[in-house]
Amino acid sequence: MALSAERIRLCLDALADIEPAFARALDRAGYPEPRIRAPGYQTMLRTIVGQQVSVAAAASIWAKLEAAVGSGLDPAAVAAAPDELLRTAGLSRQKVSYAKSLAEHVASGTLDLDALPADDEEAIAALTAVKGVGRWSAEIYLLFAEGRGDIWPAGDLAVQIEIGRMLDLPERPTERALRTVAEPWRPHRGAAAIFAWHGYAHRSAAEKTNKMPL
Repeated sequence: MALSAERIRLCLDALADIEPAFARALDRAGYPEPRIRAPGYQTMLRTIVGQQVSVAAAASIWAKLEAAVGSGLDPAAVAAAPDELLRTAGLSRQKVSYAKSLAEHVASGTLDLDALPADDEEAIAALTAVKGVGRWSAEIYLLFAEGRGDIWPAGDLAVQIEIGRMLDLPERPTERALRTVAEPWRPHRGAAAIFAWHGYAHRSAAEKTNKMPL
């Protein structure tokens, strides 16, 4: 079930009852918009293609890949494609290996994105078996594509910064510290992460506005 706007609101209201810092932050920044992605192979492949490039560059590379390999980038076709063909479409050598690893896992049935384990940690382990898919990428996929409400990407820099600000911590919390801090927030940690990104963007926009000359 997707993390809809209504579901996020309910989760954040529950968090505001658990942790007053959420209530104060909600008064300041308001509720975030949902972030929903289609589940499946293409979303995972788009994540790989989009790593460390702009949105426009990722779209251009995707279009070139489809022209070279075929519409939809069938996993068997990607797995069988010559490396050089994928590189001419704009993928780095490293990303070629990542894309092929994903395609091979899906084509062989080793990774079934329609039937990931219900346990979040087991699902993360299944996804990170793919070369180039780290814990953060796996968590983002499970949060946005599968709507798993208790996913907590504690290694995300913006989440660390914003939660540290919200809780008035003396320094940015580490991933380990942030996992400990968020334990009382179960099973609403996914909404907490979405709100952290929203709050981070809200603060950044406000700071930018305040720095503008009159």
